[in-house]
Amino acid sequence: VQLQASGGGVVQTGGSLRLSCAASGLTFSSYNMGWFRQTPGKERRFVAAISYGGGITNYADSVKGRFTISRDNAKNTVYLQMDSLKPEDTAVYYCAADYRGMVVTSQMEEYDYWGQGTQVTVSS
Repeated sequence: VQLQASGGGVVQTGGSLRLSCAASGLTFSSYNMGWFRQTPGKERRFVAAISYGGGITNYADSVKGRFTISRDNAKNTVYLQMDSLKPEDTAVYYCAADYRGMVVTSQMEEYDYWGQGTQVTVSS
């Protein structure tokens, strides 16, 4: 199984970025997908998740109204559209896959596979 995250970069406050996570080696449409982020010295934290069919989403309070998670099961890809970015959004962003989770969970331990991370830097 491989989860390949991409799309990170440097952007100014108020700008936008779109992250992608391409999955291979698994039946993508059977997995809830999530995005987490981590800064140096801190634990990884939940950002957003989407059900395997795409009909249910879950967001951290800190990103509600600014970030949008979506997926394209035909392309085995999950996206994170990030708008109105703030310096505190600076982190390494990771995608993760949860096999047929009963809920669209924010709990890291429920996810079975993880990608390698992509750096997002928001300058003030």
